[in-house]
Amino acid sequence: MKIQEIREIIKLVDNSSINEFKYEAEGVKIKLKKYGGAATESAAVPQPPAMPLTPQTPAAPAVPQPQAEEKKPAEQQAEASELTAEGTHKILSPMVGTFYQSPSPDEPAYVQVGDKVKADQVVCIVEAMKLFNEIEAEVDGEIAEILVKDGQLVEYGQPLFLVKTN
Repeated sequence: MKIQEIREIIKLVDNSSINEFKYEAEGVKIKLKKYGGAATESAAVPQPPAMPLTPQTPAAPAVPQPQAEEKKPAEQQAEASELTAEGTHKILSPMVGTFYQSPSPDEPAYVQVGDKVKADQVVCIVEAMKLFNEIEAEVDGEIAEILVKDGQLVEYGQPLFLVKTN
């Protein structure tokens, strides 16, 4: 599935009265969930995530900032690949967006380092285009490391967590 198709689905769900949408086909899983009221208002504050989608047009000022941020994920990916060989699993971001550790600012984080997780357990939210997408652990294990900070912009395929599977 192409990113443009995913964006179209997000727009359609956002403009509809649907609160939750799931799609599975050919190994692709998409789960979209809208939160009403306060969560939508708080989503208006982290609007800067929309900015990285527009740097494609104004390339000069926006390019240096993402490159500086991309160095950190690259280093994290190198560390993560070393640890992956030792019985750990990387949970990757399925999209570009803003990483949130909790369902709302006044609630505790879904998981912390040392927490046991199940394969279908929600570990974080990635907000994209005002839609909050729950990210699941994918494997049973223990959270070994959280690789991004709350409110940080994440890229497609960027490692978010390391999970010990042994």
